Amino acid sequence: MNVFSRRGLIAAAGGVAWGAGSARSAEGPSPLRGNKGADILGPRNAPREAEDPFTVAPPKTDHGSMPNLKWSFADSHMRLEEGGWARQTTTRELPISTAMAGVNMRLKANVVREMHWHKEAEWAYMIKGRARITAIDGDGRTFADDVGEGDLWYFPSGIPHSIQGLDGPEDGCEFLLVFDDGGFSEDSTFLITDWLAHTPRDVLAKNFGLPERAFDAIPEKELYIFPGPKPGALAEDQLGGAGPVPKRFSHRMLAQEPIRTTGGTIRITDSTIFPASTTIAAALVELEPGAMRELHWHPNGDEWQYYLSGRGRMTVFGSESKARSFDYQAGDVGYVPFAMGHYIENTGDTPLTFLEMFRSPRYADISLRQWMALTPHALVQAHTKLDRAAIDALPQTKSPVVPG
Repeated sequence: MNVFSRRGLIAAAGGVAWGAGSARSAEGPSPLRGNKGADILGPRNAPREAEDPFTVAPPKTDHGSMPNLKWSFADSHMRLEEGGWARQTTTRELPISTAMAGVNMRLKANVVREMHWHKEAEWAYMIKGRARITAIDGDGRTFADDVGEGDLWYFPSGIPHSIQGLDGPEDGCEFLLVFDDGGFSEDSTFLITDWLAHTPRDVLAKNFGLPERAFDAIPEKELYIFPGPKPGALAEDQLGGAGPVPKRFSHRMLAQEPIRTTGGTIRITDSTIFPASTTIAAALVELEPGAMRELHWHPNGDEWQYYLSGRGRMTVFGSESKARSFDYQAGDVGYVPFAMGHYIENTGDTPLTFLEMFRSPRYADISLRQWMALTPHALVQAHTKLDRAAIDALPQTKSPVVPG
């Protein structure tokens, strides 16, 4: 079954019809639900509407005004450099995303994201390929590691670092960066070349104990992303200094044993497992077709999502009878404001894989089902009017993924 036919069935099952007899239904979903709505007579972007069927024809449970909680990196400006590119999603692209911002970056083999630092902490997930990362801390302790698909790194605010793509089947790497401030801008980082270009030559000479002519060839402006020399063995870049950093700046997320349930898996990585990551907690979720990340909310911060593969739907409940549904696919960013209830359902034919990130040292969520199971059942019944036997049968343990 292709994506469009499956989407049509899902929409119909949710009380949403794709055109329901309209000649335009083949072009994508139409804003029809039962006897409500009407087809579109004017111009339309049918491929884009097909990506967002629950925006075009929302389920009847959606209600009220909710902010936009979706942005696609495909709509972000692409900064092209020699050997790589970068694009970002910040409050400028997704205004609700005040807690965190994201950057998607590609470096070909040997290409360098130049030596730099940020006011914000940098958390990263390697999507494809391999890279070498280096850093030092304020005590002159050093760090260098080679990271591959599914690996994380975290550089605290102010820690200078570099990233270089490595040889491999993917010719370098592509990765996601997440920063603990939604107003972050990748164009506002502190770059070593930018600093040198804007420091008087006599000051540079005095600082480094070199003649001024030694700085004749320094770049006149930032390099940002540029081809560099092929790195040697990792051991050669693991310089001594004052010794290694006490908390490693990298972590093998895929090496973690996941929480396995019928319908999918979840890997949670926070400061209890990755001690260096003191401001960003994360989870990697995989849902089988039809499976769902259960109804829940997070008591300790906003949720910033990045969709790696598949297709999914999320409905967010914002109190005051407000709720809105969104469709997501690979390359999209989702956002859930603090404490809002939500779920994520796999609406495609292949596994749905996505990352959840939080500006917090610890991962925390509260399950609606577990809350009801651990509250006096007579009280729950008075609220929900559910059969008492059904309430008594609710599991008291949390199941973050439920099957389809």
